[in-house]
Amino acid sequence: MCGIVGIVNYRENMREKEKLLKGMLQTLEKRGPDEEGYYFNEDVVFGHRRLSVVDIENGKQPMSYRFNDTTYTIVYNGQIYNTKELRDILTYNGFEFNGHSDTEVLLKAYIYYGNNVCEHLNGIFAFAIWNDKKKELFMARDHFGIKPLYYTLQNGNFIFASEIKAILQHPYIETIVDNLGISELFGIGPSHTAGTTPFKGIFEVEPAHFCIVNKNDFIKKEYWKLRTKFHSDDLETTCEKIRKLISDSVERQLISDRPLCVLLSGGLDSSIITAIASNYYRERGKTLETYSVDYVDNDKNFVKSDFQPNSDNYYIELMSREFETNHKKIILDTPELFDGLKDSVIARDFPGMADVDSSYFLFFRELAKEQTVAISGECSDEIFGGYPWYFREDALNSGTFPWSIAIEERQKILNEDIGKKVNLKDYIQEKYNESLSKVEILDEDSNETKLHRKLIYLTSNWFMQTLLDRTDRMSMRNGFEVRVPFCDYRIVEYAWNIPWEMKAYKGREKGLLRKAMEGYLPDEIIYRKKSPYPKTYNPTYSKKVKDELIKIVQNKNSMINNLLNQNYIKEIIETDGKAFTRPWFGQLMTGPQLMAYLCQVNMWLEIYKPKIEI
Repeated sequence: MCGIVGIVNYRENMREKEKLLKGMLQTLEKRGPDEEGYYFNEDVVFGHRRLSVVDIENGKQPMSYRFNDTTYTIVYNGQIYNTKELRDILTYNGFEFNGHSDTEVLLKAYIYYGNNVCEHLNGIFAFAIWNDKKKELFMARDHFGIKPLYYTLQNGNFIFASEIKAILQHPYIETIVDNLGISELFGIGPSHTAGTTPFKGIFEVEPAHFCIVNKNDFIKKEYWKLRTKFHSDDLETTCEKIRKLISDSVERQLISDRPLCVLLSGGLDSSIITAIASNYYRERGKTLETYSVDYVDNDKNFVKSDFQPNSDNYYIELMSREFETNHKKIILDTPELFDGLKDSVIARDFPGMADVDSSYFLFFRELAKEQTVAISGECSDEIFGGYPWYFREDALNSGTFPWSIAIEERQKILNEDIGKKVNLKDYIQEKYNESLSKVEILDEDSNETKLHRKLIYLTSNWFMQTLLDRTDRMSMRNGFEVRVPFCDYRIVEYAWNIPWEMKAYKGREKGLLRKAMEGYLPDEIIYRKKSPYPKTYNPTYSKKVKDELIKIVQNKNSMINNLLNQNYIKEIIETDGKAFTRPWFGQLMTGPQLMAYLCQVNMWLEIYKPKIEI
């Protein structure tokens, strides 16, 4: 896992841009703490920061290879999980290899398959390849955008990087937030519309897209999308295929030349991965390392709710005993959690999921002291129907994104002058309708399946993307890699076409997945009600967030005060967030997290100092 940066300019001699490139690359040092590399050409420069995971000696980048009078050079961030199959195909077709790195396989796969290379990849990736004969750049991002890739075009410079902060180091880039940026921050945030950022003129390569840059064109093309077709497998066959797909995905992602562990929460998804990984390790005479996160005094302060029905600790201990893992719990404290809000803003380059982000940041910071790679159970809820909104009538019939239905309240956050120029309701509705228009429905789909296809599509393309962004930025900011086996495109493709009546077997969230795992996990795990990522229940956290927001509101120089409805913000503060009657986002971002999000927006404005153009 790594950080990449590059500039293409056909007007200037890019060999003279070493100082500029190194300054941009320096911002990505934490993504790749092990080493750095450069490539200079008259038209292009590449920079690479490396976190060494596979083939430490022979996987150095940028990597070049000359083939049929053309030199191809790659910078790459990610992991290809079907490396062995690709290597066998390439070897059969005459290619030779110097090591076992997936970087070398990816570069030669591009030479062999050309612009269709992504159709042959199973993995997480963001990469750029320069063809010195054509003077052409090829860039691509993985199926679900697990690895980030941003770009901009300024004064003849095509600039790309793993993170926005690297692009902002270029002297031609002016940091501006316009109406679209405000709409994203307060209407969609902490999620975002694919392809956009809060910064004017800075974009991201959308998931499952590649781009081509040459002297004449900038071409962007989608290489993969979900295809709707009739599901003919019966329940038993479907369960068997799910088990095989998940097992294969997990085992592929256990390959690493550095220490690897599993994130174990005691929930269904992380327990499935723990069981598969533990058996895989045991067969090879090794013991699996597992880790969980908790907070000081959380058992004492825990409050049961529909979204958080029980504590994780009992189930974690049960899984660790059952599968003989070496388990360790990381305990976070409230002051750390609050202090981490700023770190997580810098990691994301924009406001995120408040303490849900900062807890991840702190968790991974501790893990990175002992491990390099972790396997996570994220993305199962989106694919197999695990969220409450798949079952709640108010969410099913909301006519908007079901994890963010407080549209009127969001608009009310903005002051009157801004509100006249930024209509959040219209913006949200436009994005919602635009996304739904891409969903393919079959005539034979039941009404339940039709409705839930739409919800699963929305959740997978919006909510899941937010969680994937969080995982990548918080982990890589600590030089730590997280893999997500449920996000294997083969699993997603297969699950997409399973009828809702089967997917919600016996009316349960993730009912089919539970059925598929009967006999593989303890019954207490299989039938446990879904419990999301643990959050702190310590009242001192809420007080710290509240006190900070009071300081921000009272400070006339706070940049966010130019945007906010002061009376409403004071009402939110006075009621400890209860004046904002619905969660800001998802299940976990309630009153304290909303106040923390507003604190993060102000932190972001003060750190990045954007010019506001509305």
